[in-house]
Amino acid sequence: MKPKGAGEPASTGKPLDIDVQKETSYILDIILVRTIFAIALTGAAFVIEPFGLSGPAAIGLGIAGSLGIIYFEHRLKTATLKRLIGGAIGSILGIIGAAIISHVLGTTQFDKSSLSFITVFILFLMTYVGLVVGANKGDFLNLAALGGVFGGERPNKKVYKILDTSVIIDGRVADICETGFLDGILVIPHFVLRELQQVADSADALKRNRGRRGLDILQRIQKMAGITVQFVENDYPAVREVDMKLIELAKEFEAKIVTNDFNLNKVAQLRGVEVLNINELANALKPVYLPGEVMKVFILKEGKEFNQGIAYLDDGTMVVVDNARKMIGKTVDCSVTSVLQTTAGKMIFGRFEERRGEIVHHPAREERHDRSATPAAEGRPSDRPASEVSH
Repeated sequence: MKPKGAGEPASTGKPLDIDVQKETSYILDIILVRTIFAIALTGAAFVIEPFGLSGPAAIGLGIAGSLGIIYFEHRLKTATLKRLIGGAIGSILGIIGAAIISHVLGTTQFDKSSLSFITVFILFLMTYVGLVVGANKGDFLNLAALGGVFGGERPNKKVYKILDTSVIIDGRVADICETGFLDGILVIPHFVLRELQQVADSADALKRNRGRRGLDILQRIQKMAGITVQFVENDYPAVREVDMKLIELAKEFEAKIVTNDFNLNKVAQLRGVEVLNINELANALKPVYLPGEVMKVFILKEGKEFNQGIAYLDDGTMVVVDNARKMIGKTVDCSVTSVLQTTAGKMIFGRFEERRGEIVHHPAREERHDRSATPAAEGRPSDRPASEVSH
């Protein structure tokens, strides 16, 4: 099923405007051709007077025949090339079979009127059966093996991706769209847009800024070339939660949900809906560090355990460094000991090995004793220079 809402073109989307104009021109041409065909067939029926009909009866027959043919043509538009070829082959075989049967029946003792009826009945029956069976079995045809124009046929199925509120506010989805990794049609439900507007109108300054940022991200995505954004009005009054509405919408359109909400991710997977999680994508793109590798980090703060230091990589990954508490505020080289991957992210554990030049030198007890004794010795009268005058 396709979205009911029409996509809102961007203010600077010239390619989208051109596509809309081409589609409108094509529809007008089709309507014109169908009208001419219906008028021509009705006029022919009025002039020829088939089956002894004349006047309004012939006109009615012509109109009914033209409407039936136009409806049949409209249904054929949705058929694939394989089904059309299969139906055509089945019809031809049915007609050939009907002709052979009619020839055999011609040698029987049926009267002329009955034989004509049986011949027409068999012709319609064989043609209809051949058309239906051939169309149903047409999907088994391997047109790619024929090459030429048949080798490039691909199923024309649209891929829909539904954006939720959290991923719009997050903003990284716009960067992914710019790189071209997110294809298909981006669907924005009206209940998501309504929730985003409520956040933008919040009295809380932080929420208000987040909501406005989300609206700016949507505007930015709309202006991207090659990205189609559609706003749909489908709503589910019986469902109150926005997350459940997203799941129902994804089931209806056979779409994927783009989100960074951990709970929505789990619930959608349980309901059989595919999810594209931005956080999982970000974790997959983080650099891989193996145990034993040396990395340069800036020790930012003290860790929870004894003699630990905490550092962060550029992508936000936390690095726990043993033996680095005294190196807070410095950049050090640490050796990776292990990597812990969790659903919330990745943690790297390392160890800082002190070099001899970096070891803080503490004087021995004898040295400290001598230094403490020196001032007292300097204060003795006997140690003063002889030239010093005593008062």
